[in-house]
Order: sequence, then C-alpha cells, then structure tokens
Amino acid sequence: MSKNQSIGVFLSEEKIKSRVNELANQINKDFQNQEVVIVGVLNGSFIFCADLVRALKIPATIEFVSLSSYEGTESSGEVSFRMDVKQSLVGKNVIIVEDIVDTGLTITFLMKHMKLKNPKSLKLCSLLLKRARLKIEVPVDYLGFDIEDKFVIGYGLDFDGKYRELPYIGVYGE
Repeated sequence: MSKNQSIGVFLSEEKIKSRVNELANQINKDFQNQEVVIVGVLNGSFIFCADLVRALKIPATIEFVSLSSYEGTESSGEVSFRMDVKQSLVGKNVIIVEDIVDTGLTITFLMKHMKLKNPKSLKLCSLLLKRARLKIEVPVDYLGFDIEDKFVIGYGLDFDGKYRELPYIGVYGE
C-alpha cells in the first residue's frame, strides 16, 4: 500500500475525539480530588494518551512504558520489556493507557508487572478492544471502542511503523 493510497475511515476523527472526552470525564469523576499517574504504552498509545491527558481536569503525572509483542500484523506471543516507569508507584492511583487490547497477552503481562509496584489502585484505559482475538480475558475499566477483528491503523496505531499520523482509524488492506 503506497502512502498516497487512500485508507477508508473506520472510526472518524470526530468520533474518536468525542469518545476520548467521555473517557476523560469518567476518569475525572472516578478520581475527583485525587492525583493519578497515567502510564502510556508506547508506541501505539502516544496520541490517545496525549489527547486523554489534555482532557483530564484532575492532577496527573505521565509515565511511559515500552513493550513488544508484534511482528508485522501478528502478535508473536512473547512479550519483552523495553522501558519501565521511572517513578515509584507505591500508594498511587495508576491508569495504564493502551491503544488496543488484542490477544490480551501484552496487557496482562504489564498489569501483573504494575501490581508488583504496589499502587493504591490500578486501572486500564484502552482505546480499542478486539474481543474476537482475546486469548486472556482482560478487564478494561475505560474502553473507547469494542471493534471487530480487523487490522487497524491510524491515531497512533501502525503497520511496520507507518500510518500512526492519521487523525482517524482506518483498516489496513481494505
């Protein structure tokens, strides 16, 4: 697929923005008068994470982690850590911000890792969830969209590093 080839819109920029604001409002309500640590999962969640944090009205600090489990369009099934949070999470309200929960393997690995850091609370906010691909049931506390089993790109999601910059979510190869 060439860079100039058009990609059909699966979730529009407007629909995403509206849902991100709804998620932020729910987080604001749930953590009213409390501080949260937002932990974005790189690279895919960086745009979603930035938009979500800008919509929050509560005090928040931001950390990032980097994990890997993908090769091309398929999950390798093995998760590896590239970068961990720098601050202590002991006694803090932590919200992990993920772009997509697909098989559930990566996020389950990360949630177990984060629980070992003894946070006061640990929540998961995911822009997308593909229930059809789940190998492990994952409780998503704040969910943007439940989607069918399609390989999606845009709004931070990529195919081999490309298409992250799209302001909407499209389906690769359609």
